[in-house]
Amino acid sequence: MAEITTDEVRGYLNKKQGQLVTLDEIRYEFQVEKGTKSFDAVRNIMWQLVGQKIVKPTKRKEYKVIRQVKPIKVFGTDRERRPPFPLVFPKEFSTGEEMLFAGDVIVREGDMILISGMSNFGKTTLCMNFCGENIDYRPVLMGNEYTTIDDEPTDRFLNRLDNMDWVKWTNGDGSDKFELLPVWDDYAEHIIKDRINIIDWINLPGEYYMISPVMEGIKRAIGKGIAIIALQKKEGEAAGRGGSMTRDFADCELLIDRFGKDGVLLTVGKVKEYTGPVIGRTFAYSIHKGVKIVDFHEVKGCYSCKGKGEKWEKGSGNVMCGICDGKKYIKL
Repeated sequence: MAEITTDEVRGYLNKKQGQLVTLDEIRYEFQVEKGTKSFDAVRNIMWQLVGQKIVKPTKRKEYKVIRQVKPIKVFGTDRERRPPFPLVFPKEFSTGEEMLFAGDVIVREGDMILISGMSNFGKTTLCMNFCGENIDYRPVLMGNEYTTIDDEPTDRFLNRLDNMDWVKWTNGDGSDKFELLPVWDDYAEHIIKDRINIIDWINLPGEYYMISPVMEGIKRAIGKGIAIIALQKKEGEAAGRGGSMTRDFADCELLIDRFGKDGVLLTVGKVKEYTGPVIGRTFAYSIHKGVKIVDFHEVKGCYSCKGKGEKWEKGSGNVMCGICDGKKYIKL
């Protein structure tokens, strides 16, 4: 055959953008035999393409095919300015009012809301309430809390649906108004674009450093929808498992901790866009029947014990603070 050309190799690589290729793979594709001029020409062509930023070599004798991009024109063309996404935050059960900070948080298409919380302290409550309050957007549910290994809804999930009796979960024909997917990993591959996708929760045992690329994949797949994801968090930690990397792609972060014996403390963490002071504000509430948020109110660090929950008393040592009853916070 005639000697292989640069244009032929470039045409092949155009179909491999973002992937890894080897010299042997290219030679096999073009049926280049060892000892021919084309055999050595493949290497020379690839080095030319390195200089043209078509590929870049790796340490494993492979070449990463660079994804080719073109500049995006911003001005000089009509572009729709889309309003914020009208996402409804969970509501206080007795009053029917959204969480007190919700009106100041601006949520836009493509945003990710991160819920990092202690085990058994209400991550699923928030996820289920986000689902119920936005049921007309046909939200998608997936993760570790909703389906069995046999791809059936768990009894606990069904019980929560029953307890959220203020939500109409079905259409007029009795079909689901949401989609339940039996997905426990590779979430980005199962995201339904342009919908509200709720993942409760993401498990990365021993590989918490991977949370950033996992969240990036989810966010890139969400399109004009919203991603709401839950992560486990140790008590008192300032971020979920994965540390500060959990915040990389979050647009709104909610941190869940214990408040007293069985109450819930919600702290607003990172928020990208807002209309009023929200970052760092703390709120407390209780949960009834696994889904009902009650007595939602704002709290602040106790002035008496300085947020420690205990004070020094002469002759007694450290004793529980009588102002906050050891909860470290008092009601505003």
